[in-house]
Amino acid sequence: MNVAVIPFKPLRVVGLMSGTSMDGIDAAYMETDGDRIIWRGSAVTLPYPPEFRARLGAFIAAAPDRGVSKLEAGLEGELTDRHGAAVAHLLAVLGLANTALDLVGFHGQTIWHRPTSPGRGLGATWQMGDGPRLAGLLGVPVAFDFRSADVAAGGQGAPLVPVYHAALAQGDRPMAILNVGGVANLTWIGRGSEEVLGFDTGPGNGLIDDWLKEKLGLAMDRDGALAAKGRVHRDLIARMIEHPFFARHPPKSLDRFDFTLREFAHLGVADGAATLTAFTAACAAESLKHCPERPKKIFVTGGGRHNPTLMAELARQSGILAAPVDELGWDGDALEAEAFAYLAVRCLRRMPLTYPGTTGVTTPVTGGRIAAPVEGRH
Repeated sequence: MNVAVIPFKPLRVVGLMSGTSMDGIDAAYMETDGDRIIWRGSAVTLPYPPEFRARLGAFIAAAPDRGVSKLEAGLEGELTDRHGAAVAHLLAVLGLANTALDLVGFHGQTIWHRPTSPGRGLGATWQMGDGPRLAGLLGVPVAFDFRSADVAAGGQGAPLVPVYHAALAQGDRPMAILNVGGVANLTWIGRGSEEVLGFDTGPGNGLIDDWLKEKLGLAMDRDGALAAKGRVHRDLIARMIEHPFFARHPPKSLDRFDFTLREFAHLGVADGAATLTAFTAACAAESLKHCPERPKKIFVTGGGRHNPTLMAELARQSGILAAPVDELGWDGDALEAEAFAYLAVRCLRRMPLTYPGTTGVTTPVTGGRIAAPVEGRH
């Protein structure tokens, strides 16, 4: 991955991320020129209200079987406005006005993701979010639609964060960063500056959250407490790991609903939580066979790093120490939002977002679109 010195001035950017866990919106402030990270500032999280989360989740679950509807238009507007509120909240924390910003990076909410795959041809991806509406609300240019260009070029469209991980990475290499959101993905950074590999490892918190919601009406297994009480059915995990996805060489990516609870439905509540948690860890451990060199430690980001049962299973199944990325001085709760601030500047300046080693494109690809409230501002 070539990182050139760019003679651009740093920009003041807010990055926004709402992941496949659908728990809320992260907003993070950054100053960067798209190459160097000059300053990583404060970050905030705005949880989705339960009623909105339920409506959004119902729409996402049904979206593959329906066309565009009036519900989508209304839901997209509300989703966009909530992202605007997250920016406003962060700026209030920082004591800044909208005019202090140069750019906003708006990932949007993934509704479905059907990546390019053998025998299926080019894929498609849909991140709900109205970039022009957000630009109008904030009076600030907005970078959005980050994934489509990569998919159109034959790439997986995910993960997008490895270029940011590589920009942050210091210290001993090879290094592995595991992001455990609704889906889990791994970034492997080798000893050389161009040795970067990125791919989805399998389910993350998504199936665990679905299990808790279905069985107990809860949003998550907080601290892995229920999983810690259950018995792991390792024979079931061994069968699940035989799924063809795990044998495929990266780059590769998943949709949030490519794996379901069907195979786990016969388990008791605690055993199901324990087995699903161990399955997430097993997927990540299995993925290490694709890394050119085994890392000494796995640094975990996202909500999964707050689950000690998952962290212990990851270390057990991989045989490698698992530690939160906060140990590196990174903010594991804000990392993806920061990444989309960084990617927004790269989008604006037409720098690559994805590479052959991260999404499988044949050559580095830039991407994203810019919605500007005032023509020619940049």
